[in-house]
Amino acid sequence: MRMAEGLNNLGNGAWAWLAHSNSWGWSNAGLIADGEESLLVDTLYDLRLTSEMLKRMRAAEPLANNIDTLVNTHANGDHCHGNELVSGAQIIASTASAAEMAELPPEAMAAIVEAAADMGAVGQYFLACFGQFRFDDICHTPPNRTFEGELALQVGDKPVQLIEVGPAHTRGDVLVYSPRDRTVFTGDILFIEGTPVMWQGPVANWIKACQLIEAMDVEHIVPGHGPLTDKAGVSKVRHYLEYVRDEARQRYDSGMGAFEAARDIELSEYSSWSDPERIAVNVDSLYREFSGEQTMTDIFELFARMASLAGFEEPTQPSD
Repeated sequence: MRMAEGLNNLGNGAWAWLAHSNSWGWSNAGLIADGEESLLVDTLYDLRLTSEMLKRMRAAEPLANNIDTLVNTHANGDHCHGNELVSGAQIIASTASAAEMAELPPEAMAAIVEAAADMGAVGQYFLACFGQFRFDDICHTPPNRTFEGELALQVGDKPVQLIEVGPAHTRGDVLVYSPRDRTVFTGDILFIEGTPVMWQGPVANWIKACQLIEAMDVEHIVPGHGPLTDKAGVSKVRHYLEYVRDEARQRYDSGMGAFEAARDIELSEYSSWSDPERIAVNVDSLYREFSGEQTMTDIFELFARMASLAGFEEPTQPSD
């Protein structure tokens, strides 16, 4: 059953918050409640969005008025920029995610958005992706508890398992699994009806994470972006990763450059997914993996490649 945007009751004290879009910055979140305790899975990209989500949760679930625990599934700001609004909660993330969060704090995003108008095509693309969010009033609020591997939590009488599956999408991706609710919140291990973006890799870790979800006894699978899904949806994400890996490998072995390969790969059945230009990042990460290169490509170069694939072009200079 396809659920509506906003707050959805999964039953038994489990809730899913679904964004209206699966594109850049429009992320999902979740809530697990039982007894006298509650756990929030992720906050949203800015304070306005997070405040609206919390308001809706608190109206529907009284235990959300005093959230005991917040889990950030990974370091991207659309899953943690609203942390300051969950005052008093224990904020948990993987050790790798906590370190990564400090590298692009909200004030840095605010500065980039402010400068984007003078950055040509890449700036226009960046504004199209992120210009609707407000970053200048956010106080960076990092996790105050970290872990590596797995962490067992309790929410009332419900066991909740945190399972680190990164590096994959980012350096420290975490699944939040509530067996009693037969529910898993996947963070950005799953983009449903949207193109995954592999900032980190290796791709094998991401594929393994999909296989782990496929093996779980779950009824509700809440992705980081897009509608609720089932195991068939998880398989589609895994197949995309396998397809792009294999296509990129062929082109790498033939000597083709990463951006040329990204332009050359036929997306076929995946072309209808939102943000297909993310293949530029995915192929670049795969090429790093194939070559053993440790240095990541400059983020503005990656956005320039995506801007080009998305049809954003540098403005023409007027002739004399």
